[in-house]
Amino acid sequence: MSAAPAQTSFSHVVRVDPPELAKPSGFAHAVRAEGTVSVHLSGQTALGADGRIVEGDIVVQFEQALTNLLTALRAAGGEPSDLVESTVYLLDIPGYQARGAEIGAVWRRLIGRSYPAMTGVGVTGLWQREALVEISGTAVLAPR
Repeated sequence: MSAAPAQTSFSHVVRVDPPELAKPSGFAHAVRAEGTVSVHLSGQTALGADGRIVEGDIVVQFEQALTNLLTALRAAGGEPSDLVESTVYLLDIPGYQARGAEIGAVWRRLIGRSYPAMTGVGVTGLWQREALVEISGTAVLAPR
């Protein structure tokens, strides 16, 4: 018989990390939502308020894209801890991995240590040619 999975929760969202899987770092293996409202967040790139991609490297663009995602989430009535799934689309996976500590610091500063189920996907291009990263997600909110 296997040990019970590690679970952390925020009343309506339970993050599940089975002991049979490698310990996650920066993501949750599974997220269970109970009695909730779903918010599906469109992919966000590093568009600034002027409608242009902010100048900068992957860390700068990641921060802007994540900020944009959180802005949309808050506008829909959610908070960062409600994020249960996120997909990060990347032009340069090795470049992202090389800057992982800095990108992780951005995540923790904007969201904290509340990690959703996450997937990173290498792509050959994004909608805006200057974009290096795009982040989409799903959040679950407690019913009001």
